Amino acid sequence: MDGGTEAGEVKVSRLHMEGETPPRFECPALCDSLHGSFQDGENSPTMRAVLCASVCKVYRFQTEDQRWLLVREQMSETPLSFSLPKQLLSALIRTHASRAQEVKELGDLSPRWDGLRHDVVRHCDHLIVNYQETLAELEKLSASSCFKSSSSKSDKHLQFVPTNLHSQRMEVSDPDATRVWYEVITFGAPADHHQAFKHGGLKKLLSKHPNHRGSLGSYSLDESSRARALLAGAAQLQPLVFGLTEELLSVSLELSAVRLQLVLEGLAQQTERFVHALKDELVRSALSDAGSDGAPHQHGTTSRGGRTSPGQQDGEEWDRVLANVAVSLNCIVAMVDRLRGREVTPPLQEAGASPWQEQLLPLVVALRDCVREAVGKARAAVTFVILQEAAATTVGQGPAHVVQRRHAVFSQALSAAVCGFVLKLYGGLEDPDFLLQLHSVGLLVQFEGLLSTYGEELGMLEDMEVAVDDLSGVTFAVTQAPGDEAEDLLPTLSGAWGGLVVEVPLPPETFALLPRETRDGRLIPVHPVLFNIGINQQQSLAERFGDSSLQETVNQHSCERLRAYCNALTHATPRTAGSRSLGDMLSSLERSLDTKKRKNVGVLWSAATVCREVHGVRLTSCKSAKDRTAMSVTLEQCALLRERHSLGQQHFSAALDCMRRSRRSWGQISGCYPQSGDHGCGQHPGDPRGSLVPQSLSPEAPGRHLYPVVFLLVTSHLLVLWLILSLVVLLARYQ
Repeated sequence: MDGGTEAGEVKVSRLHMEGETPPRFECPALCDSLHGSFQDGENSPTMRAVLCASVCKVYRFQTEDQRWLLVREQMSETPLSFSLPKQLLSALIRTHASRAQEVKELGDLSPRWDGLRHDVVRHCDHLIVNYQETLAELEKLSASSCFKSSSSKSDKHLQFVPTNLHSQRMEVSDPDATRVWYEVITFGAPADHHQAFKHGGLKKLLSKHPNHRGSLGSYSLDESSRARALLAGAAQLQPLVFGLTEELLSVSLELSAVRLQLVLEGLAQQTERFVHALKDELVRSALSDAGSDGAPHQHGTTSRGGRTSPGQQDGEEWDRVLANVAVSLNCIVAMVDRLRGREVTPPLQEAGASPWQEQLLPLVVALRDCVREAVGKARAAVTFVILQEAAATTVGQGPAHVVQRRHAVFSQALSAAVCGFVLKLYGGLEDPDFLLQLHSVGLLVQFEGLLSTYGEELGMLEDMEVAVDDLSGVTFAVTQAPGDEAEDLLPTLSGAWGGLVVEVPLPPETFALLPRETRDGRLIPVHPVLFNIGINQQQSLAERFGDSSLQETVNQHSCERLRAYCNALTHATPRTAGSRSLGDMLSSLERSLDTKKRKNVGVLWSAATVCREVHGVRLTSCKSAKDRTAMSVTLEQCALLRERHSLGQQHFSAALDCMRRSRRSWGQISGCYPQSGDHGCGQHPGDPRGSLVPQSLSPEAPGRHLYPVVFLLVTSHLLVLWLILSLVVLLARYQ
């Protein structure tokens, strides 16, 4: 060729064209990161406000019909990890400071109730000092801090911050150009690692320290607020009544029947308003409770026959006090009617004296005395209600360290749930059925736990159960943001413990697209559920030698709540239920719960399916949100690609391997997956379906961990031998 020297031979075995299936379907990552996004909404201010430090990879997977799926996997941190705990700490400090100040201003109390007041103030002051210290330490951190690593989970000043909180998002682009987002929030199980689990978790600690609502009287925050408003109204009407009685006496000097009648009508009107304001069952019940508990405002004694209790006598006496006010007013009205029928001429009137005033004066004094007595008793009742409500929400919840633990784990769960709701809201702004579901039924928040019921993780599960239950007192409200800056779009907290409201701001142009009910401020209730299945070797010990009843109770309770939510959703928004039958899905979940099977991960699959069908928020947790959580998420994502996007069965394992390698490179998985050639972590060599699936996450693969069992048996025999030898030594010593 052109006179060149022959140097060798070139062979072309195959020409690979773009779009053709490669001979080996290995990890098909197109790039490790993206500078842009598939959707412009990903770069919107709303997304930048709640997501930060994102890492992502893009894959291309083949479907069963030989077409291609474009899959983008993204893991992001969130500034909500720190912003919401700091807001919650500030709210708790304000609440406890206000409650302590309020009980300090209750005035003189009997020794018993003054001692209770002292306990409330001491409890609040202790929490305020701790929370102020924690908040000060959080404020010292950099403003860009948005992540708490698992190595810091025992840090005292990071108790309220969730561990390893990430959003795991997967965007799938089908060959027909449709795009779908799947989201899972991952974080370490909400638990107080600083106080540790030597004495168990919250469930056990709360059972050891039952609250005192039964002995103190149960009054809610609404009843306490109503009692304050009732007393304020009475205090406002009392000077009006007294002023009109003075005017009535002054007019009686003029001996003018017309003017006397006008003033009397005003006095009757204000007195009736006064009686109506105080004629509330709350006052009567408070006086009865105070009398039954030996309160200082007791005006009756128990008869030896036991017919009338002190509380009943106080309630009856309150009825008598209100009746005396009405009777005193009626006496004045009757006297004025008699005086109007008399004619008294001015010349016969003695200087400085009036026959009308002399006859009205004793009746007016009696009315004033009755009004004062009624106000005094109402003030005593309100004092009792305020003190009982303050005690029930402070010392009644247990020791200060237990209350602080409860607040801390709640803060962790709240931060994760708010992150999930914000992402779910942003993704469903164009779905009218989803927006209707929010304000008509509420939001389902499903926590998936992978904790064992053995050792410390049993205490973590007890913490997590209480934290999830406490979320039922949280509501969301969507508001209009003042601007498009990231600070303007961060969620904020308002309200008090037990009635917290999370306000999620949206840009004005987006807020205008919401339904009228949502724009008007209708609150969105939260319906939290928790399903837990232990999957590690410690769970094997728990199922063979321990107790997994807590897990069974939690799952059964959550299944009942989930069914109630789905029933309400079906009745309120039938179209939102989807094409598949929710009843069949729930029945499948119930069958999984009834199946007596070790490490029954079918419960988790069924619960996740129901949650996705009703547009719920999904959250997955293990001890630190690393190995078990990452395995669960990658397996769930690949299962979604296979079930909903026709991922080829022969490519399932390769896709799982790609996503697993991505998470290892991101640092979420640390040493759980084996290196090439190993078959650790429950993998099945030679099984193409499950070679990359953790054994404990495979429903048909029971785990076998014999070495802990053998060790346990050996140590138990050694313990028995030690006890026998000790007994022999003691007997020999005494002899």
